[in-house]
Amino acid sequence: MRSAVLVEPTEFELQDRPRPSPGPDDVLVAVRDVGICGSDVHYYEHGRIGDYVVEDPLVLGHESAGEVVEVGENVTDHEPGDRVALEPGVPCRRCAHCKRGDYHLCEAVRFMATPPHDGAFAEYVSWPADFAYELPDSVSTAEGALCEPLSVGIHACRRGSVGTGDTVLITGAGPIGLMVMEAARAAGATDVILTDVVEEKLAFATERGADLTVDVTETDLDTAVAEYTDGVGADVVVEASGAEPSIQSTIDAVRRGGTVVLVGLASEAEVPFDVLEVIDNEIDVHGSFRYKNTYDAAIDLLADGEVDVEGIIDFESELEDIDDAFHRAMEPTVVKGMISLDS
Repeated sequence: MRSAVLVEPTEFELQDRPRPSPGPDDVLVAVRDVGICGSDVHYYEHGRIGDYVVEDPLVLGHESAGEVVEVGENVTDHEPGDRVALEPGVPCRRCAHCKRGDYHLCEAVRFMATPPHDGAFAEYVSWPADFAYELPDSVSTAEGALCEPLSVGIHACRRGSVGTGDTVLITGAGPIGLMVMEAARAAGATDVILTDVVEEKLAFATERGADLTVDVTETDLDTAVAEYTDGVGADVVVEASGAEPSIQSTIDAVRRGGTVVLVGLASEAEVPFDVLEVIDNEIDVHGSFRYKNTYDAAIDLLADGEVDVEGIIDFESELEDIDDAFHRAMEPTVVKGMISLDS
């Protein structure tokens, strides 16, 4: 089978690898669509993310969907022909985190495209059937692949308890910020504010329904939010950029008694934070790591037409053109690139 393998930073090699066979509890999936995530680009450019280092050739790609072509002997809820979205993290199911339901916090999780585990830029993937979610006819495999970033948005909104009538500020208008906006709307938020430093991304956010966009290189965010909310502040702030100034701004932009959710990964582990403001204003600050129990909800939202994920796709490329696709994905105005396979 064709596989795009990262052999060195900025160097993919198309390899012919053996087609995998599904284990007893697995499904073999012919991959149809795979999104290019920011983490994929980071591995491509630098060969590492923090402590995760690409020491051996690695197949990237963790936003994926395709068609089941074979099932393991114990699998009863899938059959060949089913179109499925693949949740890329498989936990151990035995640790304390898994047993309490927080399987996304499992320290032994096997996550696609995170060294040393291969991802989905390949014609076929064998994956546990429990983490393959059937797509209804109305949901495309491209949409199925983007259940992954949508899940990040759903989980972030759950962490922030976004509800009916809320004003939500989202810092960062990239794929995750836009998916947080979709999830926030679905959760009942009536006002959504997005920030960024790229004019084209802010214009795109406006087209997609943002009530206010703020270019933080030109406008003071605290002032803009205060004006929009009559001095109250946002009910929930979701930080989706990882930029240090944006992280620090969350405390000033949220209302007293409001909630801050940190999603974006900062380049430095330590960022100055006004703890006295957190205490005095009784602000809830939450981390949001990946997601749990979100894929069914994501697919339902897509099937009901409550969210739009395909609208963020800027381009589609074939597996053979993956190097060019990654270079396009690094352009600052690009939101999402997809690799499409005709396995």
